[in-house]
Amino acid sequence: MLSFIVLFPKLENGKSIKNVLVRCGLEVQAVCTLGAQAISLANELDEGIIICGYKFADMHYLELYNYLPRSFQMLLIASPAKLSECMNNEIICLGMPLKTKDLMNTLEMMTYQYTRQKKKKAGKQRSQADKDTIDKAKIVLMERNNMSEEEAHRYIQKTSMDSGTNMVETAEMILSMMR
Repeated sequence: MLSFIVLFPKLENGKSIKNVLVRCGLEVQAVCTLGAQAISLANELDEGIIICGYKFADMHYLELYNYLPRSFQMLLIASPAKLSECMNNEIICLGMPLKTKDLMNTLEMMTYQYTRQKKKKAGKQRSQADKDTIDKAKIVLMERNNMSEEEAHRYIQKTSMDSGTNMVETAEMILSMMR
């Protein structure tokens, strides 16, 4: 589950954001006033979103982003003038004044995007048996059709896409036809 950390130089601003999130059903791990506090907490947690302002007593938002674990996303909330300086496409930005609806829609979008990326990564991991099946099909194609390993892989991949099956099923079809 995603963790939410709120980081603003003024504690009152952080608490206000936290209250909005809690009222909307989200659990906030902590409200911090220093970047170092947020980084320390993020390193203890698995994954999450840091909702923060532009500048803190100990660092700037970009420094914070560079120190964060890659499993964390950043939502930067600042004035439109400060947001125009943000050139990093991986940082999501919201302008002030902040509307609750905009904040919640943005967090919902970030959560959805994160969940999708996580599923995509998990889906790409094949079992050893599946890898072996694909490798066997490549060897058959390399021996019988005089293909390189890369050409055999591309052939399985393209056939898989054209037929609407996954690569393992395509490899199994190749093996059954070539026997």
